[in-house]
Amino acid sequence: MEKLQKSGFTDKESKVYVAVLELGGAFPSRIAEYTSLNRTTVYHTLLNLSVRGIVNEIEKKNKLFYQAERPGKVIGFAQDQIRMAEDKLNTMKSILPDIEGLYGAFGIRPKITYYEGLDEILGLYREHIRFTEPYEMLAMSNADKLREFFPSDFFDMYVKTKEKIGITTRGILPDTAENRTFNANRYEGIRAEVVPSMRFFNYEQFPSAEITLYGKNRVSIVNFDKKALMGTIIEDDAIYSMMKALFEMSWNSALAKE
Repeated sequence: MEKLQKSGFTDKESKVYVAVLELGGAFPSRIAEYTSLNRTTVYHTLLNLSVRGIVNEIEKKNKLFYQAERPGKVIGFAQDQIRMAEDKLNTMKSILPDIEGLYGAFGIRPKITYYEGLDEILGLYREHIRFTEPYEMLAMSNADKLREFFPSDFFDMYVKTKEKIGITTRGILPDTAENRTFNANRYEGIRAEVVPSMRFFNYEQFPSAEITLYGKNRVSIVNFDKKALMGTIIEDDAIYSMMKALFEMSWNSALAKE
């Protein structure tokens, strides 16, 4: 039966066809008993096999009796499957220009991935460090919130992986005493060129969130609200370029660390 399924039969069609062969023909009720399938399923399956010419039906005692056609008919069924597949392929080829026209009209959409809950948010941050080549990370962050959510061993791994890859960072943070000491607390013992360069804005201007530009064209956004901890990664050249321009304008007007 497994080989029949590979040739295009469904599981039920295989069972019914083999039953008809082994019984040398039978009424549907006997086939249902033999295969342990319900009668309605057997009737529908026999009808499908009959339409394909694999079994034939004859009337006995005012009831339909089914028997197998010559085995060569199975080859005809397989050839029909090939013809139908070719018809579908030719149809798809014929409408491909229309599909491509619609695709081009609406443009290439950004790839967006959503994350929810602490475990998934940690997965989002792992995406920042899934690179083999160094790059500059740009972040606007309420870094105070990082301490509330991230296990210290996770953040240590994150920082050390950034150092290993050679990821440099510029960050814009709320101007608080905690954030002014963030590097000293979190990047102790890390190579100086990998330690983030920080600038600051007034605390009131920062929500409980973080935006990070990383890689060549990716932007992650995280909401640190405990009641709705969630994040998004957007992969798109245009959005990345726009966010980078906004970051640079903010960077130029922010307060440098004293």
